[in-house]
Amino acid sequence: MDKTILLQLVSTRMPYGKYKGRLICDIPEHYLVWYHAKGFPAGNLGMLLHTMYEIQLNGLEYLLKPLR
Repeated sequence: MDKTILLQLVSTRMPYGKYKGRLICDIPEHYLVWYHAKGFPAGNLGMLLHTMYEIQLNGLEYLLKPLR
């Protein structure tokens, strides 16, 4: 896992939608599951949301704690 991606997860805010303004790492799992079912957006935001989905799915949230 690229550390720069992890740093982006704890510093990038959701630009739109129900969780606009919330850090990507703080988006609830149910919202990420919804995106997984509907399709993640294109580009860097989609990559970050998908990465956060995989982190939560596999119980790896502890990787982000030292970066906060």
